[in-house]
Amino acid sequence: MTKAGSKGGNLRDKLDGNELDLSLSDLNEVPVKELAALPKATVLDLSCNKLTTLPSDFCGLTHLVKLDLSKNKLQQLPADFGRLVNLQHLDLLNNKLVTLPVSFAQLKNLKWLDLKDNPLDPVLAKVAGDCLDEKQCKQCANKVLQHMKAVQADQERERQRRMEVERVEAEKKREAKQRAKEAQERELRKREKAEEKERRRKEYDALKASKREQEKKPKKETNQAPKSKSGSRPRKPPPRKHTRSWAVLKLLLPLLLLCVAGGLVACRVTELQQQPLCTSVNTIYDNAVQGLRRHEIFQWVLQTDSQQ
Repeated sequence: MTKAGSKGGNLRDKLDGNELDLSLSDLNEVPVKELAALPKATVLDLSCNKLTTLPSDFCGLTHLVKLDLSKNKLQQLPADFGRLVNLQHLDLLNNKLVTLPVSFAQLKNLKWLDLKDNPLDPVLAKVAGDCLDEKQCKQCANKVLQHMKAVQADQERERQRRMEVERVEAEKKREAKQRAKEAQERELRKREKAEEKERRRKEYDALKASKREQEKKPKKETNQAPKSKSGSRPRKPPPRKHTRSWAVLKLLLPLLLLCVAGGLVACRVTELQQQPLCTSVNTIYDNAVQGLRRHEIFQWVLQTDSQQ
């Protein structure tokens, strides 16, 4: 049998006021859904069955005030067992429990507890003590609650410590990552700075080389200038010769004109005019005079026309 309803029929038939007795029902599974439908059943007896575990949704039966789970085969309680905040009486006699869930500390209303005949952890067993009478069971509930609160606090501190360690480790990793990033950025800036310096050095060398080339060019032109002067020195004498000739010509021209005039007079008025040379000279002279006259007449005509 796995369900109470399969042996005893409808659970409502077993409900007596606020008590529901499912003991000795050969149960190996708790009918949680059926129990949730009976919120009036605040006292539940599941003793003397074959239960090895309780489902997690069993912790939703928060209306329970008294719960008897004695003489089963429970090896552990659900992690959320502390949700049964209204529980005042809990019987866990003769199971296979070793520890209790940390949430057990949340059972603030628990006044009675029996943990006898369980293979409890030695520390928990010492805290629980015996439950041979009402007083001892109440003391067991109080001491176990205090113990579980201390365990919960220790676990909370341990959780906080782990979280702090994880936070520190994460911070260290973040800082290490940041340092690595900064080192990489510094290396990059250093490399860029070196490249910039090398570029500027090359530009400086190129500019310096260009200046040297520009300085060499005037020297070449200066060196070439005397050569051109020295090469042109043979060319300058002709103007000097021409100047000298012109000066000589200026000196000789009057004499030449005087000679020509004397020869012309001799050919015109002396007996030499019959000579062949004088004949040619006289002919040239006559033609020249006629030409000058025509030129004067032409100039006069032009001047007359322009005046008109």
